[in-house]
Amino acid sequence: MLLIPAIDLKDGHCVRLKQGDMDAATVFSEDPAAMARHWINQGARRLHLVDLNGAFAGKPKNEAAIKAILEEVGEEIPVQLGGGIRDLDTIGRCLDDGVSYVIIGTAAVKTPGFLYDACVAFPGHVIVGLDAKEGKVAVDGWSKMTGHDVVDLAKKFEDHGVEAVIYTDIGRDGMLSGVNIEATVRLAQALRIPVIASGGIASMKDVKALCAVEQEGIMAAITGRAIYEGSLDFKKAQVEADKRIPTAKSG
Repeated sequence: MLLIPAIDLKDGHCVRLKQGDMDAATVFSEDPAAMARHWINQGARRLHLVDLNGAFAGKPKNEAAIKAILEEVGEEIPVQLGGGIRDLDTIGRCLDDGVSYVIIGTAAVKTPGFLYDACVAFPGHVIVGLDAKEGKVAVDGWSKMTGHDVVDLAKKFEDHGVEAVIYTDIGRDGMLSGVNIEATVRLAQALRIPVIASGGIASMKDVKALCAVEQEGIMAAITGRAIYEGSLDFKKAQVEADKRIPTAKSG
C-alpha cells in the first residue's frame, strides 16, 4: 500500500490543521519545496498537496508555493493537488504546471456536471475528494454539511470516470485519533475504483490496520500530522506497507 505525505499550504507555508479549522493551523515549514524534497528522500512515491486558502476562497491562492514544489519534484514522482479547483481552466493550468492528478471536492458535490466535464476533458487525471462525518458529505473546506450519503455519491462519481476517491473522515483528520477503518472499508467495498484513505493516521498501528484491509480496494493512505510531529516514522511505515502484496483493484 502506498503512503502519501500531505503538504497542506496556507499563506505559502506548510501547515497542518485540526478538523479543517484555519485558525488552528500549526506551521511546520516555511519552505514547502524543501519539505517535498524531504519526503522524497524518505521514500515517498507520491505527494498530496492541498491549497487550504484556495479551498476556502474557491480558487487557487498558493500558486507560488505549488510551482516551487513542482519544480523541485520534477518528474520524479506524481503530485496530486486539491483546494479551490472549481473550473476546467484551473485544471488545465495545474496539469500544464506538472500536477499529475487534480482533486475535485466541493465543486463535485455542488456542480456534478463540472466533475463529469472534467473527467471527459482530462481523462486519467481526476480524483474526487469526499469529506464526510457520520456518513454525510461536507463541503466548502468542511464548513458546511450536506445531506448526501458518501457511498451513494461516490458510486455516482465513479460512473463519471474518476480515477480514485479520497475519503476523509473529518471528525478525525488532524486529531491523531486513528483511522475510521470501518467507514473506509464500507466505501471501498461499494466501489470498483480504488479508495485513498485520509484522516486520523496516528501510528504504525493504523498503517498495519489499513494494510490488513487493503484487499478491499484501499490503494493508499494520506498521512499528515503524524509524520510531522513524529508519532509515525514515514520511512519505516512505507517499508512496512511495501511488505504487502498489491491488490488487483488498486492496480
